[in-house]
Amino acid sequence: MTRPLQIYMNEHELELLDAWARERGWTKSHAVRIAIRALTRDRDEDSLFRACGMIEGLPEDLSEHIDDYLEETFVAEKAPSTYRKRRRRR
Repeated sequence: MTRPLQIYMNEHELELLDAWARERGWTKSHAVRIAIRALTRDRDEDSLFRACGMIEGLPEDLSEHIDDYLEETFVAEKAPSTYRKRRRRR
């Protein structure tokens, strides 16, 4: 059974919630429910929570710009040939 909940937020908090929900195509209510579920999940069983903070020195905006950082570090090189070129005998 669902029950209503009324909360009061300042303008800044409401704008953040609205933008976060809009980016994902959610209602504000759905965004709040998702956030509560994420906070109350058993962190010991969630591998992402266990991995948090394991690597030091990463950029603070890594989660927002992961594609940009990957693009900077990706180097595409031609794979070495596994076959040697042979001269044809006449």
